[in-house]
Amino acid sequence: MADGPQSMNPQFAQLVLSLQMGAMQQMGKLASPLTGKVERDLMLAQASIDMLSMLQEKMKGNLTSEEEKFIGRVLYELRMNYVDEANKPKEPERAEKEGETGGAAHSAGEPSESTAESQQESGSEGDMGGDAGESQKE
Repeated sequence: MADGPQSMNPQFAQLVLSLQMGAMQQMGKLASPLTGKVERDLMLAQASIDMLSMLQEKMKGNLTSEEEKFIGRVLYELRMNYVDEANKPKEPERAEKEGETGGAAHSAGEPSESTAESQQESGSEGDMGGDAGESQKE
């Protein structure tokens, strides 16, 4: 790629791609690199898309034609994926995603870890008496 006036700035591309990957993770299209889990937060995804859109608007006239096309394609792809995710049913989709990451038991109405901990604590209170169980919680 030439360094002429129409080439893409690598920092610009990195910024756009970073926001794109964040939005894709927030839509549940990609697993989080930190947790390895697929998590879905459409409000956060919308905020990321809006931020990229705002950058596109504020940088109008300061981008090369290649950069304008690039951010336009990224925004189009994100918006289409957002519409796809927003039109999916909430519960079955969540159960499917959690099933892929090993959390299907929670979506099927079985007790979560916090519920299991509560049950364990109530069981230990019965063994040790009410006061002993309360002091263990602290």
